[in-house]
Amino acid sequence: MKVNFHNQTNEDVKEHIKVIKKAFRKIKNKNQMEIIFVRPETIKDLNKTYRNINEETDVLSFVNDEEESKSLGDVFISLNRAYEQAEKFGHTIKREIAFLAVHGYLHLIGYDHETKDEEKIMFAKQEEILNKAKITRE
Repeated sequence: MKVNFHNQTNEDVKEHIKVIKKAFRKIKNKNQMEIIFVRPETIKDLNKTYRNINEETDVLSFVNDEEESKSLGDVFISLNRAYEQAEKFGHTIKREIAFLAVHGYLHLIGYDHETKDEEKIMFAKQEEILNKAKITRE
């Protein structure tokens, strides 16, 4: 799986890129995707514009609907929210960043969590991908 990274923050994201590459190493998908690290105000604006929710969120995915494109779409990750959630859930920032990237990827390929059954399937797939990459809760 090819992942292209874009950093729209002032943060050093080298370690985040490393852990995301590790998470996707074993995924067999000939397409690519974009991961964009963003500031709180950027993800809040995207959430408001595209979901009509006027608050910051952790991750947003936008499927690329161009038939000719090799890109599945874009995954926007709020580093601010990732740091908050890592602390809140008691695991490393590496785990949280990898989790958000995998979560966004699964949305791009059609998974969702609107119902309890969908949530159960999607969350099990997330854990399977993270466990295969040995990115576990610490």
